[in-house]
Amino acid sequence: MQETPFCLRVGHLLPYSMSDSNTTDFTNPSTFILLGIPGLEAAHVWISIPFCTMYAIAMSGNFTILVIVKTEPSLHVPMYYFLCMLAVSDLVLSTSTLPKTLSIFWFNSREIHFSACLTQMYFIHCFLAMESGIFVAMAFDRYVAICDPLRHSTILTNPLVAKISLAVVLRAGMVILPFPFLARQWPYCRTNIISHAYCEYMAMLKLVCADILVSSYYGLLLALLVTALDVFFIALSYTQILRAIFRLPTKEDRLKTFGTCVSHLCVILAFYIPVLFSFLTHRFGHNVPPQFHVLMANMYLLVPAMLNPIIYGVRTRQIRDRLLRLVTHKGM
Repeated sequence: MQETPFCLRVGHLLPYSMSDSNTTDFTNPSTFILLGIPGLEAAHVWISIPFCTMYAIAMSGNFTILVIVKTEPSLHVPMYYFLCMLAVSDLVLSTSTLPKTLSIFWFNSREIHFSACLTQMYFIHCFLAMESGIFVAMAFDRYVAICDPLRHSTILTNPLVAKISLAVVLRAGMVILPFPFLARQWPYCRTNIISHAYCEYMAMLKLVCADILVSSYYGLLLALLVTALDVFFIALSYTQILRAIFRLPTKEDRLKTFGTCVSHLCVILAFYIPVLFSFLTHRFGHNVPPQFHVLMANMYLLVPAMLNPIIYGVRTRQIRDRLLRLVTHKGM
């Protein structure tokens, strides 16, 4: 079993002393070693089966969404533009981690280059932040469509959709940019072994022998300013949406209007619940087994990417009808 570095004390990292002759300074290691799921190495092959299945469903489902929206002119509206952004984000998120994770499970290929590790870390957190921003944009689209339907096409014009999309991408790219630069400067103590299936920010922090309060607080600040703020704006949008729905005259109208939001609400819950659970267990679940942390970290990247196209495919009539036409046309 890997010995815990001397700088880990009751979940806190103490400053690293360069004079300690019993430690090796991995300030800029050439490679990291990923353990996969620590403690479950014997079951890696079996664990790979559901992982691979979810990845295959995520890839095929999100590519199908992109093809359907591209080939169906009636879907060239803001809601489906944002859905395409969500599909691309899911594809990048799952592809940035699963191929390497599966290579660990199947071929015991644990090494990852230092620069590749930082790149993977950046892509994971960048596209998580991007996905959160996409949900806010989709909530705004639902708000305008329900609360001001007559002006929906004049408010959410293609230029405005493009600006919102650019803002979502730039915000995510800029706020996550300090992560790899901070990680490159950290002094790594004793080992370059990461007890994780991919290069996750919190997992890398555990290897650092330095005062990392700035990095830790920056991560917490991002969680508050990005995730919490996005959840606030989504909740605000749906508060106004529900008020508008309850003002409708008949129960049928209320159910029909609320039905247009169900898909969006489902994908929001599928994204934020695992992320919140994983964040809380990292911050406060010091007695939670490490393999549970790693499994949850993989789930919040895989499960939403798999569920999002299924939810929209089942709940959205236009996508469902177009998919049926594609399948029946190929079957002829």
